[in-house]
Amino acid sequence: MKEIEFNLDENPFINFQSARYMMSARVDVKKLWNYCKNNDKSFFVLTLGCMINATNSVPKMKYRILDGKVFEFEYLEGVCPIMDEGQDIYKEMRVRIPQEFDNILDWHEYVKKLSEDILKGRKDGFSLEMEKRDFTNIANFSCIPWVDFDAVSSCALRNIQIQPLITWGKVNDDYEMSVSITVSHIFVNGSDLGYFYENLQKELDLFE
Repeated sequence: MKEIEFNLDENPFINFQSARYMMSARVDVKKLWNYCKNNDKSFFVLTLGCMINATNSVPKMKYRILDGKVFEFEYLEGVCPIMDEGQDIYKEMRVRIPQEFDNILDWHEYVKKLSEDILKGRKDGFSLEMEKRDFTNIANFSCIPWVDFDAVSSCALRNIQIQPLITWGKVNDDYEMSVSITVSHIFVNGSDLGYFYENLQKELDLFE
């Protein structure tokens, strides 16, 4: 990570009770949905990859406050809850970014194996105190595939929590899917969220 010149004292949101805010919007997932169906790939895994790439495309989402100074991580890895088919086992996994692999399909196989190994106890899941997660190069991703929601709120651990939280829902009959993102207004403005959704749609449209 690198230090960023940023005057926190003059930021209008730094002393808010909470500078966290949320936005939800629908994206078109028809191309990715059909690709996964026709090629026996996990829609969940490839959607996660698209989300990670879109998050990393926005520099301000990689900003963090450490010891009163602002730093930008080079990249954010993904932390995501996972469950077994019977929904009896619930754990978290941390995944590397897709760019560390030759292509997105190699990354897809890596995530599927990692998830299986964690759920079957062959590897430990991700475990880090909530208080330390803001100081680690991660963003939190989660899926609620049972509900076609319009919006979903997220918990705030403290008033200046920075880590982005991204949640996506059920795909509706028009191949639209809600994506909700919670960020800190200390760094992230509406134009940054617009850029996030624009790049997310581009990532989803790469699959023909």
